[in-house]
Amino acid sequence: MKSKTIYLIRHGETDHNRNGIVQGSGVDTILNEWGNAQAEAFYDAYQHVPFDKIYTSKLQRTVQSVQEFIDSGIPWESHAGLNEISWGCREGKMPNDKDQGYYRDLVLAWQNGDVNLPCEEGESPIQVRARQKPVVDLILSRPQERTVLIAMHGRAMRILLTLLFDQPLTEMDKYEHSNLCLYRINYSYDEQKFTFVSGNDITHLLSLDVPVPQS
Repeated sequence: MKSKTIYLIRHGETDHNRNGIVQGSGVDTILNEWGNAQAEAFYDAYQHVPFDKIYTSKLQRTVQSVQEFIDSGIPWESHAGLNEISWGCREGKMPNDKDQGYYRDLVLAWQNGDVNLPCEEGESPIQVRARQKPVVDLILSRPQERTVLIAMHGRAMRILLTLLFDQPLTEMDKYEHSNLCLYRINYSYDEQKFTFVSGNDITHLLSLDVPVPQS
């Protein structure tokens, strides 16, 4: 039986994560000191895995999260289709009370089925999933890549997981995540089906000296 194992991670912490500043596809932040420590801890825990390919978004926080794997010689590609959702005109800003209310109402609308509703001057979940699908199709078209590592972003990851498991986008918020968490997923080429192995796994971060942020 032909199969593929996918290690799917969210990027490590940035200062925007720590400070509660909105970052989407239009904000190309870098990892902070803690985020780099998370990336190193993930590498230490999974450097033994025989990854055939690494896929990241075009944003540098995802590349930095897997840089040690790339430096070890594993082939790597970046795809804009894996970028975070565009949060539109509020990206890069510290949300005020009005903004916080806007985001609550927006996510509630998505949960209630209005997944075509975009962020103001940004993207909708439907638009994000549409740009993710060609990347998923590309990855699946390469069965010789038996084990792959994908680094991306929180909301985009939630959307991607509903795509992989053929679920409505209204269920995306059931997929919890934290910085440098890991989801493990298998794909059967015979059954053309994804199966869930584990989610939001942060055991590789437990060796770090400070508490794991849950941003």
